[in-house]
Amino acid sequence: MKSNPNLVNILKEIVSDGSVNSSKIKLLTLEEQELIKELQNNGLLEEALLYVESMDAEKNWEELKEKITVNKKTVVINWKNIFQYAAIFVGLLSMVYVFQYKTDTPSKMVIPDDAIQLVLENGDIQVLSPNGEKQIIKKDGGVVASQKENKISYSSTNSMNKLVYNEIKIPYGKTFAITLSDGTEVNMNAGSSLKYPVQFIKGHNREVVLEGEAFFNVTKDKTHPFIVKTRGVNVKVLGTKFNVSSYKEEADINTVLVEGSVSLSNVGVPNNNTMLVPGEKGTWNNQKAAIAVKKVDTRIYTEWMTGELVFRKAAFKDIIIRLERSYNVSIENTKKELLDKKFNASFNKNIESIEEVLTAMSKIQDFTFKKEGKLIKIN
Repeated sequence: MKSNPNLVNILKEIVSDGSVNSSKIKLLTLEEQELIKELQNNGLLEEALLYVESMDAEKNWEELKEKITVNKKTVVINWKNIFQYAAIFVGLLSMVYVFQYKTDTPSKMVIPDDAIQLVLENGDIQVLSPNGEKQIIKKDGGVVASQKENKISYSSTNSMNKLVYNEIKIPYGKTFAITLSDGTEVNMNAGSSLKYPVQFIKGHNREVVLEGEAFFNVTKDKTHPFIVKTRGVNVKVLGTKFNVSSYKEEADINTVLVEGSVSLSNVGVPNNNTMLVPGEKGTWNNQKAAIAVKKVDTRIYTEWMTGELVFRKAAFKDIIIRLERSYNVSIENTKKELLDKKFNASFNKNIESIEEVLTAMSKIQDFTFKKEGKLIKIN
């Protein structure tokens, strides 16, 4: 059996060097290049490079392509019909995950802007498909975590004597869930990142670092407090349910308590603690010395997990920011008098498009808009 020499040689170079010259990539057909990229973007690069030189690559490749529909946005695969080819070719293409398209100067692997990224302790980046399944493997071959669809779960059976961190980055337009090694569940909102230990260790507080927004359902452990660190406030709990919003583009850092109790401390004044009880929101920004506490309807701050966008007396300038994150768009507003206008509204991003949301709002405050790709201009 004869293998495709260009494809085989390129893969051999990737395996040995971790990169390949861009001119050699061009030896593949445009269709093959596009298919490789689409498989990578959809998280289908899972297996090792197996039996490359022993298979009839040209024949099997053509049969595989006949059963895969590729366009610029999506790859549709009927796995049941091509199972006998999938193991070979998904394995064959898995090494393309480490592509680094080189020109005269080295460049980093290109990662799509809308990709969910998992940054491992050694700096390697894995792209997680929202509907994919994969295992995160350590250097020694042990399984660190397993992904199933829109959630990644870390094992509690790993034996570690030092803290090793992963970081997950959620792009605009997507949400994702994590189960940490202690069983704590974290729902991540769009445009957020969380740095956390692969395995919590006895004798150490359970500390994570959040940028953006997340809802925490913390497993109780009285001997190991759980601490969420943000850019200005630390949230300390033993076991409870709460939401933290700490986007860098927003002045306020908000913590909303649903169940249990939390202690909030200003990073600059760590011994000055503020306690919250269920149904309260603690707000801090760097313009204020104290943390402001008030009663709220917690549903307003937690329904984002089901796709709901709830606005109560919200300024249009703040609504724009949330819409950009939720729908992965960029909004330019040339009608400045709209910025401080207040809205009460509820939408579901899983049901209503950004055009439908803006159309509904334009009926309350007279404005028009035009959408071109991901850019929306309000006039």
